[in-house]
Amino acid sequence: MSENKSNYGANNIQALEGLEAVRKRPGMYIGSTDTKGLHHLVWEVVDNSIDEHLAGHASHIDVIIQKDNSIKVSDNGRGIPTGMHEKLQKSALEVVMTVLHAGGKFDKDTYKVSGGLHGVGVSCVNALSSYLRAEVRRDGKVFAQEYSEGKPTMEVEQIGVAADSGTTITFLPDTEIFEVSEYKYDVLAARLRELAYLNSGLTLSLIDERNVDEDGNFKQEKFYSEGGLKEFVIFIDESKAPLISTPIHVIGKEENVEVEVAMQYNTSFSENIYSFVNNINTREGGTHVSGFRRAVNRVFSKYAEDNGLFSKLKFKVSGEDFREGLTAVVSVKVPEPQFKGQTKGELGNSEVNGIVSRAVGEVLGHYLEENPKDAKKIVDKVILAATARHAARKAREMVQRKNVLTGSGLPGKLSDCSSKDPNESEIYLVEGDSAGGTAKQGRDRTFQAILPLRGKILNVEKAMEHKIYENEEIKNLFTALGVSIEDKDGERILNIEKLRYHKIIIMCDADVDGSHIVTLILTFFFRYMRPLIEQGFIYIAAPPLYLISKGSKKVYCWNEDERKQVVEGMGGSDASGIKTQRYKGLGEMNASQLWETTMDPIARTLRQVTIEDANECDRVFSMLMGDEVPPRRKFIEENARYANIDI
Repeated sequence: MSENKSNYGANNIQALEGLEAVRKRPGMYIGSTDTKGLHHLVWEVVDNSIDEHLAGHASHIDVIIQKDNSIKVSDNGRGIPTGMHEKLQKSALEVVMTVLHAGGKFDKDTYKVSGGLHGVGVSCVNALSSYLRAEVRRDGKVFAQEYSEGKPTMEVEQIGVAADSGTTITFLPDTEIFEVSEYKYDVLAARLRELAYLNSGLTLSLIDERNVDEDGNFKQEKFYSEGGLKEFVIFIDESKAPLISTPIHVIGKEENVEVEVAMQYNTSFSENIYSFVNNINTREGGTHVSGFRRAVNRVFSKYAEDNGLFSKLKFKVSGEDFREGLTAVVSVKVPEPQFKGQTKGELGNSEVNGIVSRAVGEVLGHYLEENPKDAKKIVDKVILAATARHAARKAREMVQRKNVLTGSGLPGKLSDCSSKDPNESEIYLVEGDSAGGTAKQGRDRTFQAILPLRGKILNVEKAMEHKIYENEEIKNLFTALGVSIEDKDGERILNIEKLRYHKIIIMCDADVDGSHIVTLILTFFFRYMRPLIEQGFIYIAAPPLYLISKGSKKVYCWNEDERKQVVEGMGGSDASGIKTQRYKGLGEMNASQLWETTMDPIARTLRQVTIEDANECDRVFSMLMGDEVPPRRKFIEENARYANIDI
């Protein structure tokens, strides 16, 4: 008799080794112990519920941030098995929760496709939590077990009856392990939204019990998508003008590998490819992305050549020209994915390249033949991209050749530091000549360089690449930093071997204009010098907003709450003799004040610019700096509490 493959029981759980070393070396298992690692715990638990959905058993997943920053994840799947595990002679629930590499993911009959392939997920979460409770609804009963630091504090017990099935995991991350303990609503919401698009028909909800409105309601959102990746692409591109009427949608299957791709062309100048394997975001791409790009290059080249659309071009079209203004989501479901590195950042399965290339090529070929007007629009954009890239290379070479011919090539406005060691050198990008002059007087010349930027630099989100090399402020940034953009294997790369400073500090006024300038500079770094952000070289200075003085006592304040506390401590706003100075700009501070508040390494506050989610950053930059007003207004309204308001 054939065995029922969907019968998920205790003996489907296979134990490979113990839980040792997780608490000693958490970074090996979850990447880090900072905010990224903290949120990674949630994804490990949610991944298990997603796998239940992929196996056809869960339709709802709820994530709750509780008041003490503990997390509760609940699904309506089959429920973790609770029966006795024959080999280990303990409940299968306890095995899953306490033994590393224990789970149904290693049994191909239980999960055909799984995201949490390494099987370390929930046991790692348990090991790194000061408290964890697992509740299982299964076979009409409710079972529970609690743990501390990965060790059971009670036996598996039946605590009630169940009308449905599923698993609820509640955990509190161990503050002795993690550097931070506060969960960010926006980070969790972005990932759950992503998962809803990747798994059409699945409902995910997020509730924040720390955030209650006037009516006593918790902050919460539901995420659900019927259209899947097509809707995902439209969401990503909401602040960009589409070039074609509707996204191109590819669904295919070959050799048990499922392929889904949605792609949309817009009028922007950047390529954005989001890639996933079994719902895991493969940030470094891999064979599925290579296959997609290969198909796009091949099909468009053939279509343009067959129709004589490249006949007037005097130079060759490269792969990146076909992808300028392209937003795509490439998602594959692979039974046995091979990832490069512990972080699962890049897919290595060679067979996936051809499978994706064939699936995309077939659909794209039909699309171009059936939609000649849209095809012509895309090819025209490709020709424009090739022409602009050719012009940009010439403009770039002019800037970089000029530096070589004129010696150091350093801009005249740069006040350099005496140190030539990039590790100890830092450069301040300062808003305006006035503040630049004050910064020059207040700095430590040994290791601090000053580059004043006149006004607002070019909004690179709206400019073609060759135009940026005509902008004086951007040329000064390239030459002062010592970096260059080079063409390698048809792709543009940033060469940072000669980077002159390992701290690049943006220092602008603490007002609306200053915030806009910071955003313009960050947009430039994100689009053209992203490795500087990824390697942690970019910082934002934090000048104070107020100087409160009473007699000889002076206190600087960086926000309104601090100001109120200081004034209260000095006797309240009605006391004789309290003076409040609101700094409208850096130029209002003298050199010594600027040094002691914003430039002195011992006392200053620097915020390092990081990219937790490059795709989300791309979406936000496009929305903030693009042409579409409604998405920007919505974003500002939702985040108004963070805005600097000048009255």
